[in-house]
Amino acid sequence: MKIGRSSGILLHVTSLPGRYGIGDLGEESRWFVDCLAEAKQKLWCVLPLGPTGPENSPYQCRSAFAGNPLLISPQELLRHGYLSRKDLQSPPVFSPSRVQFPEVGRYKESLLEKAFRQFSENRDYEAFERKNRSWLERFALFLTLREANGGVPWNRFDAAIRPKPERVRYHKFVQYEFFRQWHALRKHCQLRNISIMGDMPFYVEHDSADVWSHPELFDLDKRGEPRTVGGVPPDYFSSDGQLWGTPAYRWDRMEEAGYQWWVQRFRAVLQLVDFMRLDHFRGFEAFWSVKANQSTARKGHWKKGPGAQLFETIRRKLGDLPFIAENLGIITPEVEELRHQFGLFGMAVLQFAFDDNGIHRPNNYVPKLVTFTGTHDNDTTRGWWNALLRTARGHSRSAEHAKVNRVKCYLQNDGRDIHWSFIQAILTSVAEIAVMPLQDVLGLGSEARMNLPGRAKGNWRWRFERKQITPALLQRLGELTEVSGR
Repeated sequence: MKIGRSSGILLHVTSLPGRYGIGDLGEESRWFVDCLAEAKQKLWCVLPLGPTGPENSPYQCRSAFAGNPLLISPQELLRHGYLSRKDLQSPPVFSPSRVQFPEVGRYKESLLEKAFRQFSENRDYEAFERKNRSWLERFALFLTLREANGGVPWNRFDAAIRPKPERVRYHKFVQYEFFRQWHALRKHCQLRNISIMGDMPFYVEHDSADVWSHPELFDLDKRGEPRTVGGVPPDYFSSDGQLWGTPAYRWDRMEEAGYQWWVQRFRAVLQLVDFMRLDHFRGFEAFWSVKANQSTARKGHWKKGPGAQLFETIRRKLGDLPFIAENLGIITPEVEELRHQFGLFGMAVLQFAFDDNGIHRPNNYVPKLVTFTGTHDNDTTRGWWNALLRTARGHSRSAEHAKVNRVKCYLQNDGRDIHWSFIQAILTSVAEIAVMPLQDVLGLGSEARMNLPGRAKGNWRWRFERKQITPALLQRLGELTEVSGR
């Protein structure tokens, strides 16, 4: 992975401002890319782009290959001739600070239905269909059958219900438009010298086109229900661990098939981004297996993953591996050996630096590292600091009080503008890549947190408004970035 000393901002597309209730791939995305360039950033880091399930998590998608229809820009549909100005005259009044997913979903669906009625297949569409034949038809068929079956999971589909060809065609059109808009946005990034860091979840959702199409590759019983599911044991984020509910892989069968599904998956994601973070990288070496009937992730055990064999296959088929290994949490020497074997960047998170003196503390960084002030799973830096102060208040001999003192001593900061001290610490470090969530650049508190691991509902909703990004803010970030040699 060759990018050089650089920095960027972590912001999922859904969090962008705009009139239509959710960030999208249109004008606001291009404006944000221009802001990145003005602030001398080189990276835009996004979360997975797939079609999300009932709780809107980008890490639990209906497909490992498809794009999220909610990210399609109505303005781009208008510009392309699929909608009229009248269609967009009076959108519902949406919250500017929170994504109202059900309302946004209904509104976007109505616009996409109108756009489809104006669509006629052309050479671009035919080329898209040919290029994505390995997954597109099955994904569109899966969604069509799911609709016809009232939204029940695939293993409860009524075999007597036949799919309507026009609905299959509609879902293929939606994917065509998503990818058309995404590639136009990526071209805008390239013109501004902005690279995109993507993110790939380790598991896929049970109720997905992938599991429906390839049930033999997943640990399912005769009814198609998961026998074992993925998660992690108790950790920093949750005392019960995290139980994701996603079916575990049958790695033996994937090996027999030459890891073809993984080769296709990696190839598809790398056509969208310049390099990507591999979420839950440690699962490739060993994964936490929990019986599906458990209510928490406490009662599980580690099972061996595919290890080097998978990455050797990927490298042989696809060439260079522009991957960042998410090596947070319970990491063993075997996991680090796997990462080093393939020359993958690791991660450090500054919020973790004051619990120990490990790799998360900048004085222990190495160049081949991506450092974050915090990730999408962390509280914002200001929220984290305020919570730490509240816990430490009145307990002068507590661990939290000692931690407050360590932060102040290390950063030489009394707590004011703590987010800028965090940003300065990672930008001036030796880590080749430094990443800041936009919430930290804006100095926002816990109200702007994106995700709380272990909480099933209410995540992924945060949005910001254009006015929050000011010329002075971009100048400050740009000057600090420049003086840090990024």
